[in-house]
Amino acid sequence: MKSLRFKIILAMALMIIILLAGVIGFKNVMDLSWIDAFYMTAITITTVGYREVVLPNDDAKVFIIILILSSVIILGFVVSVATEYFISFSSLSDLQLKRKLKKIKKMENHTIVCGFGRNGQQAAQKLMEYQDAFLVIDKNLDLLEQSGLKSEQFLVGNANEDEVLISAGIEKAANLITALPNDAENLFIVLSARQLNKDLRIISRASEETSYRKLKLAGADNVILPDKIGGQHMASLIVSPDLLEFWDNLSYGDSKSVNLEQVSYEQLFSHGKSCTILELDLRQRTGCTIIGFKSSDGEYIVNPNPNIKLTPNSKIIVIGNASQIKRLQEIYSI
Repeated sequence: MKSLRFKIILAMALMIIILLAGVIGFKNVMDLSWIDAFYMTAITITTVGYREVVLPNDDAKVFIIILILSSVIILGFVVSVATEYFISFSSLSDLQLKRKLKKIKKMENHTIVCGFGRNGQQAAQKLMEYQDAFLVIDKNLDLLEQSGLKSEQFLVGNANEDEVLISAGIEKAANLITALPNDAENLFIVLSARQLNKDLRIISRASEETSYRKLKLAGADNVILPDKIGGQHMASLIVSPDLLEFWDNLSYGDSKSVNLEQVSYEQLFSHGKSCTILELDLRQRTGCTIIGFKSSDGEYIVNPNPNIKLTPNSKIIVIGNASQIKRLQEIYSI
């Protein structure tokens, strides 16, 4: 674009120069008035062949020949620049898409969100709060452009197509969330994604309970039924309202008031040796309390025993107020 901008400026400058040279030349060589000099310049540069104001002498003929040859070359250059300028409008979108795909190609360990409906928007919002790299795929261009997402955060296309998933960098992605309203489409995406990336963590939305097992068999690590969760949540507000309200007030996405944090062994230690929860002494150092433990084998333990050993690939879940969580994050650079 910089090269084209320079060509446009150069073309305009050459046109002004040839006009000024023609007007001044005709005025001096043929002793014409300014209006006649401009008229002669116009009919000479455009080669329309109208009659001369006065018959040219030999000096004027030489000047006219030079002016015609120069103007033909300059006008040819101007036309080519103008053509390139108008063509660039149609290719601008292609250029922007190439730049976007180039940025996406560099992404690693990101999350791909398929579908930008209600659930997809909530997932993207939460990832944004966590400042995790993500990319949204949806067929609705207007919806994506009005969402406030950056250009490199969304891709227009059908997530059912392998080419679109590959363009989204699925081979280097860490997670995939498919939140389409149609279970069949989610199932197809899960199958395709699992084939393209065996190590990908896949989370799928499901509308029907009958789709749960199919999505799991297709390769989804987790299947979420929003309607079921919503109904259970509403019933729980009747059975144990205080407990649910307390849980709802816990924050794990807003960096200003985080109450829950997941911490991996690798974030705590670099030596690779095992350490018990008691030896970690997290309560004394940060004020946070460990409420959950996930072993390297994937087993979850609620309110773990202090003698449980933290080993590589294990994780702990901690709870605390905003200042305690902030201290934890500062100490372990989370």
